[in-house]
Parts: sequence; structure tokens; C-alpha cells
Amino acid sequence: MHTFKNPFDPAGLSWQAPPALDFEGMNRAASLLLGRRDFTSFAKLHTDAKTNICDLRSAVWTEYEPGRWYFEIRADRFLRNMVRAVVGTLVDVGRGKMPPEGVLDVLARMDRCAAGTSMPATPLFLWDVRYPFL
Repeated sequence: MHTFKNPFDPAGLSWQAPPALDFEGMNRAASLLLGRRDFTSFAKLHTDAKTNICDLRSAVWTEYEPGRWYFEIRADRFLRNMVRAVVGTLVDVGRGKMPPEGVLDVLARMDRCAAGTSMPATPLFLWDVRYPFL
């Protein structure tokens, strides 16, 4: 994610965010999502998933150069659309649309409408896969 315009950024590899996001609040909200929880509010509706419980192990925004951020999230599994919805909700926190503690209410409601807008898929990519039995 970047917070400034750059004509040299390849299209789709980064999302331009508003310049005044509160990344400290976004990280506070992300830390409240950690643990074994029901992520129904962050899942795509009407899927074949038997359960929406995931163990979120880490979720953090990191500034790797001025005005450029990445979000890294680790869990035992992810639901369809989950990462996009989590990022959208955290951006809502960063914009001041909800306090960091608001993510707990989003989780408790177990309603996809309670979470933020799904972020575009194009700048997201799978970085690493680890299996406990290998």
C-alpha cells in the first residue's frame, strides 16, 4: 500500500491509500484479531466451509520505506475473501471510521455487513506456506 501518487508504480501491484491513515490504530486493531476466533464477519457469504474458525497468529502493518506499507498476516487457515475483508476493515480503522476496538464488535456480530469493504485482490499475494508436519 502506498500513501502518495507515483506514476512509476506498476498498475495493480500496490493500492493507493489516503495519506493520513492511522497505522498505529490499524496495528492495535489487528492485534485484537489474534487468536482462535470465528471469522464469519470476514468471510465470503454462502461458501462450503464447514467452519469459520481460524487461529490468527500474527497480523501487522510495516512501513518498509516512507509512505509504503505492507500487511503481513499468518494463520492456520484463511477463509475465502477473509484477508481482503480484514484489510478493508483495518483501513476503516485507519480512516477513523471506527475505533480499533470496533473490530471486536465486527467479530461478535458474525455478519459480513459489519466488516469493511473488501480490498482489491490485485495487490495481494501469497508469500509463504508452512505445514506443521513437514
